Amino acid sequence: MSLNIIKKVSAFALAGTMILSLAACGSTKDSGTNVSSSAQTVSTQDVKDNSLGGWEVNNGKLSLEENAEAKAAFEKAARCLFFVFRVKNLPKQLFFSQNNSIIGRNPKPVGRKEKTMRKFDYSILKDRTWDNEILSYVSQIQEYKGKQELFTRQKPMELKRLIQIARIQSTESSNRIEGIVTTNPRLKQLMDDKTTPRNRDEEEILGYRNVLSLVHEEYDAIPVRPNYILQMHRDLLRFTNLSYGGSFKTTPNEIDMLLGDGKKVVLFKPIEPYETPDAVMNICESYQETLEKELIHPLILIPCFILDFLCIHPFNDGNGRMSRLLTLLLLYRSGYMVGQYISIEKTIADTKESYYKALADADKLWHEEKNDPKPFIKYMLGVILACYREFEERVTIAEKSGVKSTSYDIVKEFVQNKIGIFTKQEAMIACPSLGSSSVESALKKLVEDGSLKRLGAGRKTHYVRSDAAI
Repeated sequence: MSLNIIKKVSAFALAGTMILSLAACGSTKDSGTNVSSSAQTVSTQDVKDNSLGGWEVNNGKLSLEENAEAKAAFEKAARCLFFVFRVKNLPKQLFFSQNNSIIGRNPKPVGRKEKTMRKFDYSILKDRTWDNEILSYVSQIQEYKGKQELFTRQKPMELKRLIQIARIQSTESSNRIEGIVTTNPRLKQLMDDKTTPRNRDEEEILGYRNVLSLVHEEYDAIPVRPNYILQMHRDLLRFTNLSYGGSFKTTPNEIDMLLGDGKKVVLFKPIEPYETPDAVMNICESYQETLEKELIHPLILIPCFILDFLCIHPFNDGNGRMSRLLTLLLLYRSGYMVGQYISIEKTIADTKESYYKALADADKLWHEEKNDPKPFIKYMLGVILACYREFEERVTIAEKSGVKSTSYDIVKEFVQNKIGIFTKQEAMIACPSLGSSSVESALKKLVEDGSLKRLGAGRKTHYVRSDAAI
């Protein structure tokens, strides 16, 4: 018998051993099982044995370096055995890659104690009791949602300006939370496509701008599925030189809090890389199923999904920004559109300490499935409600100043309800029905008639109510 025939028979035997052994252990639900590390299948020594045609274990992958004929025999045998025996319990970890090699999906860390991955079943939320604070948040947000539809029909001009402002604020704030910054003039130029990125920060800002615009405009066509989440992440990092955009994490990571002095504090240790693909799939499937069956209110379900996403921390970089983009996506798909007009990301950035505290309180005992999501739910609902209140204030400010109100009346209404120092830009944001020159003219008149005090000059000009003690 020739050496090649021996190698072919050996390859066939090796494939049979692997397939049948994997089938036997397929019901163990071990997300880390892979062909290179399972002692029940083929040992590393057996695989390296030249009598098996030169197969070697390399980083969780079986590869043939010497004998192409034996390689073809192995792959053919594996496929034949798979279909002949109709193996139904074959773990998902075994599959054929693009170059027809059989690889392990995510190698289980060698020597690490196995643990059962957390289960994700949002249907159990229907059996929980929710306190009056959460129920009050939900009720008030629902009421504002009804007004939102009315404003959309009656005040299109004001809303158009609010959308422009919110996109700039959201892009700036969501990146600022992660320590990614640029100057205001540069930010505006990047938002208006009038310049190109000069550094890594600006590359990431530009990526966020693009994904944010996609969510704003195409949310109905972006289902909550892992492949869409990966594509959003790919586009988030599109302008950087990072190679892992659009891929799940390959190394362990952690949730950090960036302090004012630049120091990082570790808040949470997420799941391992090899568990990540299944975990993301599970939260997406459970979220969609729970939503379709209307088992729990979306305003409670959405923060629970975002909390789990953050605890999984599926990417090497960009998890925080992705969580905020997904928050907008889930809200929009459920009809809560306030993030288009008032920046939810800015509200989170302005309450960053409360955000981190709520997250830290809600992820305690998360791995053991004993965590209480209520602190994070309350925080997120508080943010959404605050945005709705600000939304109503901005679109109704002209009405409050009178039906036939002038730009002076509208700005004066804003000034009378403003506490502290403010800029012309802030007045423009608060009065979306007015242009820059109208706001500037109104502020000048308010200074002249004694309603306002002007502080500073040029770009450093600020205003404050005359009755305030400075």
